[in-house]
Amino acid sequence: MDLITIDFETYYDQDFSLKKLTTEEYIRDSRFQVIGVAIKINKESTEWASGTYEQLKDYFDTFNWKDSMVLAHNTMFDGAILGWLFGVKPKVWVDTLCLARAVHGTNAGGSLQALTERYELGAKGTEVAAAKGKRREDFTDEELSRYGDYCINDVELTHKLFGIMVKGFPKQELKVIDKTLRMFIDPILELDLGLLEYHLENTKDRKDKLLEEAGVTKEDLMSNPKFAELLIELGVTPPKKISLTTGKETLALAKTDEGFKALEEHENLAVQTLVAARLGNKSTLEETRTQRFIDIAKRGTLPVPIQYYAAHTGRWGGADKINLQNLPSRGLNKKKLKNSITAPEGHKLIDADSSQIEARVLAWLAGQDDLTEAFANGEDVYKKMASRIYNVEEENVTKDQRFVGKTTILGAGYGMGAVRFQDQLATFGFDIELNEARRVIQIYRDSNWKISHLWREGQNMLTELTRGNNANLGKKGVLKVDADRQGIVLPSKLLLKYEDLEATQDEKGLQFIYKTRRGPTKIYGGKVVENVCQAIARCIIAEQMLKIAGRYRVVMTVHDSIVCCVSDTEVSEAQPYIEECMRWAPDWAAGLPIDCESGVGSSYGECE
Repeated sequence: MDLITIDFETYYDQDFSLKKLTTEEYIRDSRFQVIGVAIKINKESTEWASGTYEQLKDYFDTFNWKDSMVLAHNTMFDGAILGWLFGVKPKVWVDTLCLARAVHGTNAGGSLQALTERYELGAKGTEVAAAKGKRREDFTDEELSRYGDYCINDVELTHKLFGIMVKGFPKQELKVIDKTLRMFIDPILELDLGLLEYHLENTKDRKDKLLEEAGVTKEDLMSNPKFAELLIELGVTPPKKISLTTGKETLALAKTDEGFKALEEHENLAVQTLVAARLGNKSTLEETRTQRFIDIAKRGTLPVPIQYYAAHTGRWGGADKINLQNLPSRGLNKKKLKNSITAPEGHKLIDADSSQIEARVLAWLAGQDDLTEAFANGEDVYKKMASRIYNVEEENVTKDQRFVGKTTILGAGYGMGAVRFQDQLATFGFDIELNEARRVIQIYRDSNWKISHLWREGQNMLTELTRGNNANLGKKGVLKVDADRQGIVLPSKLLLKYEDLEATQDEKGLQFIYKTRRGPTKIYGGKVVENVCQAIARCIIAEQMLKIAGRYRVVMTVHDSIVCCVSDTEVSEAQPYIEECMRWAPDWAAGLPIDCESGVGSSYGECE
């Protein structure tokens, strides 16, 4: 298989660029123009080509794409140009930007310039600055030649980077990168324009009515205590943080606070409306996202922008300004965006969601065999937990008691304390006294003492890492703590890294921080366990996705689910096969009981 390294240079100006537009709207815009392209076949000399669309199309037709691996830096961009405009469909897509996130972590700079400097490969040119506002026909021969040299240099740097980073990189993860990129580069999902336009008008009307009915004043919006009260009235626990000046807990309601920013994507439109009004925005996220969907629908199919290795734990994330990882799903009206995503004619979508995968991984990793066995036997673990909490027989557990049991199982597994547990229940409309919250948390810890022990292992691991020592964490043979690389080697062979991990002593004892994009971030045993459980779940889902993709088209992955598109005639055999794959555990996860639920529909929303 040939390796074809590629880089496009395209027209841009002050208002028309990837800084102002998404990748999708930039490439599909009528102003878009390819200035030229540099291509390298294996280790041969890199070529520069420039010309009309027809000339470039003829040039691309001379390559054996179907037996090639295509490499770029940010392949979502270059691959989309190749695929959407020139119909190129190679055997494999690969991307040095994706590799960089996995190899160096999401905190490391991923630009070609940053990586070039990291590896001391040479200098990235600056000629692109001189091309601003110039279409292909505006370049002189000399200018176009210099631009070509700049582009050739980028291809050479990308090729060198790949040669370095791919060494030791798991081959299976290269396949995951390819499947992730294809969701965007080769789109087949459609959008229901009429439904989206109706939803936008309805959302605007509802937003205006919500503010009017709430009778909220500007003073209410800008006062932290009053705004917090408004959130509480909507069943939302106001986000909090530790003040850098006082060292005490305070409300986190500044526009830069992560907890507050997360409320912009809250599933309740009333919460979104309040946050947007406080920020002075004219539109809520629901409005802007719906409008973005409308604009995409008018341009064509829906390229699914899923970012590979977007999170510290290796999980996928949203990209290109439409976060498909966080679409509202509760209530008929809130499912409009999901309902607008449809399969092409003659096809159905199958959405298979892994059931309680983190809670299952946690019990299995900790060696909490009774809980693991309960999952394996299909028992109602939420009801079993509620039975212990309320000292009643399982058959007598009420709906509300079971909900508390569910919240306990899903929330207390990472060391959550009583105060936070009380707040979490309050967000769902369940008010309990702090002493009762303490009692519930203690029952969880007593009955799942091996999980509590795993938190202590995580805390000990942090201590040993700061001393340059390896340590044990969880079930033998699953994870490997690597002090030299400041992290944990996952089953995928990639690293969960705690960069610049430091230990400090205060009145509460030994505290740990590591470097992230947001600055120094606190880490502790329970959080380590949360990180590894999410990372292990992601490893499993990635392997399951590859099994499914061997037979059916994977079009999306959202959290713990995989969405496939199959022809109407294949549904009856595809659904059980996909479920079988989603219940399969890799060899390294022997004994881990995995289950799933799936749904079928003409739209993504109908699958639920």
